[in-house]
Amino acid sequence: MGALVWIIIGLAIWHFTIFLPDRFWGGIVGAFLGALLGAFVIGLIINGFAIPGQSETEVKTAFEAIPGALIGIAAMYFEGVRRGLEPLRL
Repeated sequence: MGALVWIIIGLAIWHFTIFLPDRFWGGIVGAFLGALLGAFVIGLIINGFAIPGQSETEVKTAFEAIPGALIGIAAMYFEGVRRGLEPLRL
């Protein structure tokens, strides 16, 4: 159940990438994958490589995913900038 919470929080934070220029490595899908993977991996690290079950899932479980989602999104953004991707101009 904790893994589901981490993924959903990563998805929620990913929605805010619409306010950034689209320079993500892989586009908006790259930002999506970065948010989900970052939230899951950092949540797993914070919990000592154990996924909380249904009875162990608390509100703090959701807050554990926030740094990971932000790190994942930032990693995809800076990788896109490093590769020289220009923002889309409509």
